[in-house]
Amino acid sequence: MADVKGLSDHALSILAFAAYHRLVSGERVTSVVRKDGNGHEADPKGVEELTERGLAEAGETEINLGQDAQEAVETLVEALRGAVR
Repeated sequence: MADVKGLSDHALSILAFAAYHRLVSGERVTSVVRKDGNGHEADPKGVEELTERGLAEAGETEINLGQDAQEAVETLVEALRGAVR
């Protein structure tokens, strides 16, 4: 099991982006865009951290979230919901 404790803000920004997509789509997010070709790019330090911890695999344009990262995204979404209820 990969370690999600103590992630930097760089790595959390990527999971927060996934959480946004989870909230908008209502479906589990398994990947997010790394580079969209229009100048928007996931934080390189965050990508490196997630891959080094075994939480994701990163290609040229996409970040595939592993099971533990997907669970962390679900936890973030529930925390957001709980914060405003």
